[in-house]
Amino acid sequence: MGWCSCFKPFTSVDPFEEETGLALEVSRLEADIQEAEQVALAMEESSREEEEERRRTREREEERRRIKVIEEERRRIRMIEVDAQIANGFLYEDRKRQNNYNSALEDEQLAKTLAKSLKEKGKREQFEEQVKKDEQLAAIVQESLNMVESPPRTENHKSIPRSAPLDVDEQLAKAIEESLKVKGKGKQFEDEQVKKDEQLAAIVQESLNMVDSPLDEDEQLDKIIRESLKGKGQIKQSKDEVEDDEKLLKVDPPRSMCGGCNSEIEHGRSVDVLGVPWHPECLWCDACHKPIAIHEVENHVSNSRGKFHKSCYNRYCYVCKEKVKIINQHHFWKENYCPAHDSDKTPKCCSCERLQPRGTNFVMLGDSRQLCLECMDSAVMDTYEVQPLHFEIREYFEGLNMKIEKEFPFLLVEKQALNEAEKEEKIDNQYELVTRGICLSEAQTVTSVSKGPRLGPNKQLTGMATESQRVVRECEVTAILILYGLPRLLTGYILAHEMMHAYLRLNGHRILNNVLEEGICQVLGHMWLESQTYAAIDAAASSSASSSRLPLAAASASKKGECSDFEKKLVEFCKNQIEEDDSPIYGLGFKKVYEMVSNSSLQETLKEIIRQG
Repeated sequence: MGWCSCFKPFTSVDPFEEETGLALEVSRLEADIQEAEQVALAMEESSREEEEERRRTREREEERRRIKVIEEERRRIRMIEVDAQIANGFLYEDRKRQNNYNSALEDEQLAKTLAKSLKEKGKREQFEEQVKKDEQLAAIVQESLNMVESPPRTENHKSIPRSAPLDVDEQLAKAIEESLKVKGKGKQFEDEQVKKDEQLAAIVQESLNMVDSPLDEDEQLDKIIRESLKGKGQIKQSKDEVEDDEKLLKVDPPRSMCGGCNSEIEHGRSVDVLGVPWHPECLWCDACHKPIAIHEVENHVSNSRGKFHKSCYNRYCYVCKEKVKIINQHHFWKENYCPAHDSDKTPKCCSCERLQPRGTNFVMLGDSRQLCLECMDSAVMDTYEVQPLHFEIREYFEGLNMKIEKEFPFLLVEKQALNEAEKEEKIDNQYELVTRGICLSEAQTVTSVSKGPRLGPNKQLTGMATESQRVVRECEVTAILILYGLPRLLTGYILAHEMMHAYLRLNGHRILNNVLEEGICQVLGHMWLESQTYAAIDAAASSSASSSRLPLAAASASKKGECSDFEKKLVEFCKNQIEEDDSPIYGLGFKKVYEMVSNSSLQETLKEIIRQG
């Protein structure tokens, strides 16, 4: 019996593996759900952002429309007010013309009356003279007819001599001849009377033309007419008085000048302010854009930024023209502005430190410095332009018995070239002060501004040229470098400071107390600025020693002339910067040395600084 066996394979499933697969499947599903939720959230967020952006866009559009409407309304109101001002000006001119016309009529009538009175008087005198002459003529004829007695009547006329009729005829002929002579004299009298009448007319004409009249009895009346015409600021002349055809000649007064802008006012376009004519557009506040009332003109604020109500000037930011709740104010210029403008990259003038108002453009120099238009007016732009000022400073030192004998280059440079020269000179600027000038003692290559830029369209500077040159050491000073593009007064102050360094080095005083050396240099710069406060010096005197070394254009350029109002203010600003500087070297040095000079003299102070080393 055979053995047969059948085996069934083992097919049991691992429950852990099954659970793991299920868990993985659930995880995948949850991940898909989360991803779908994230996508939904992202889409929802995107939708919300788009909706928010559309809302902001709508708000911006609404705000622009609202601003536009406000601007249009403001412009419309301004035009209405301008029209009203102009209308008032026309009304004032019309009233003045009417008054002048009425006065002219009165004066003309008075002149006619005077002329008529003089004519009637002359005719009356002429008539009386004629009557007298006629009476005299009649007496002469009567006399001539009565010269021979009548002969006695005889019956036969036998006793009458034959020569008697002849004698009578002769006497009659003589009488007729005498009568004719008298008639000739009468004709001569008439001619002379016409001439007298013409002379009388000329006298009346001269009387009306403000010339003293020779007629004593009418002197008082002529004086009254003359004073009346002078009081009205006009001259009125009558012509052809003898023919009763008087015509008045009116001489126009000189044109009026605007009290605001000092330019000529066209006929009828003025507003009378305390007796001074103004353009209507010159009486607008640049902050609130409303007219400055007549009673506010005396106290309004007017400067290079514009004209302002006193109240507006104290409440508005001069940069953005917005009302200011919290203000910053420049310590010298006293101009209010929003604190945000200190950090929002609003351009600042590298010379006077004032911020750029909106709507104006500062001038961008080639080394990224910015210059306001007032400082730009007197900016020294290249090495050639600065030479007259260079020689002026030399003569200023000579006047202080500190003559600098040595000659060395004086160059205007860009900011980068000045910084490179400072590194070559190995000057330790540990306080990170802004360098605007340097007195060199070592030989090096310097890139200077040989041709200054000129202001072109859109306040852009063009055409600047530079050149490199090697300055060599022939004495203790190799060159003086100054930043280009600064106003003449600021350039002169920096030059006076650096020339004092040169004076000390040329006289063998290289190692001095740093604070006292910078202090004496600051004092010299301050003294030169002080000299600019007073009357300007004629260049013919201030540059007589240098004129032979300069071309005519450069010599004439050294004439300072009278400073403008802004330049006078800029002098005070530069002096204030020196006086208020609190840096440990320049500020402290100036205060120490200034006190020493005040208590003794410049020369004694210089000796004391040298003694202290």
